[in-house]
Amino acid sequence: MSDITLEQAQKIVAKAIEKATEIGTKMDIAVVDAGANLKAFARMDGAWLGSIDIAIKKARTARFFDMPTGAIGELSQPGGPLYNIEHSNGGLITFPGGLPIVNSGGEVIGAIGVSGSTVEDDHTVAKAGIEA
Repeated sequence: MSDITLEQAQKIVAKAIEKATEIGTKMDIAVVDAGANLKAFARMDGAWLGSIDIAIKKARTARFFDMPTGAIGELSQPGGPLYNIEHSNGGLITFPGGLPIVNSGGEVIGAIGVSGSTVEDDHTVAKAGIEA
């Protein structure tokens, strides 16, 4: 199993911070490795304290299922095939802002989770991070 390096994780966090600053929001940004362990984290000055846990859980959720958290959210609505999944694995977050990180060979090496604004902003900042 390949894993994200610290250098890659820090570069992703830096790009996410850059995007959050550009759009005028304050974010908590978490990057986990292939094993869903926290690899890098930043809390921008003034970002919500409550979003720390959400960012980490978004990253873990994206890695556990190797898909965007927003996609899991669509599947976990009442009547959906993953209804109530957010109660598993010590608590998951199933709304946008978490994305898997894939290497050039197509292998998932980690994930990013972002929280602190609207889910649209969270997703935009996470996407900017993984494009680093």
